[in-house]
Amino acid sequence: MGGFTFLSDKNRERYLKSIAPLGNLLARSRVHPNVLSLVGLMVSMVAGLVYSTGAFFWAGWIVVAAGTCDVLDGQIARQTGKRSQFGAFLDSTMDRYGEVFILLGLAWYFSDRNQSPWVVLLIILAIAGSLMVSYARARAEGLGIDCKIGLMERPERVTLIVIGSLVAPIPIVGPVLLTLMLLLLAVLTNLTAIQRIFHVKNQILKDKQDS
Repeated sequence: MGGFTFLSDKNRERYLKSIAPLGNLLARSRVHPNVLSLVGLMVSMVAGLVYSTGAFFWAGWIVVAAGTCDVLDGQIARQTGKRSQFGAFLDSTMDRYGEVFILLGLAWYFSDRNQSPWVVLLIILAIAGSLMVSYARARAEGLGIDCKIGLMERPERVTLIVIGSLVAPIPIVGPVLLTLMLLLLAVLTNLTAIQRIFHVKNQILKDKQDS
């Protein structure tokens, strides 16, 4: 993965090793990876509903479960030889819907309380940034350009949401930390999208010079 990332490779490897036994079990049980992609979406929808009630701590753990489904579907597809173009497309699409549902749940909660409108604005910007990060990569790859760069890829976005959610119940400082998480998510996702735009531009110019 090019450039600096929010999560270290070592932490990623630890997480993958921790869920590997579950992946092996599901693979032996012949669970289709596309089913896990759909389950991940449904779990994300549940997380969004829980967020809308203000139960951030529990919602955070539900997001962890949704993220685990997202990782396991790819792992099972590789282990069982069921990798397919449609499966990759479905997985990516369900991921986008899942992120939107999660953040909409947060937006619903804050819009229904005596909160400053800018908190909801941060969530809207985070939704836009998350979608544009993914779109920029997909569009770049459609042009034949590798674009796996930037701080806020999906694992980093999920991690930031989970951290903010788990600390949210802490008296006084919890809500502040959650708001800070939303601010970071809004800013860093859009910066990542912009970074990818310039990366694609530079790569196109480089290819023209080399040709």
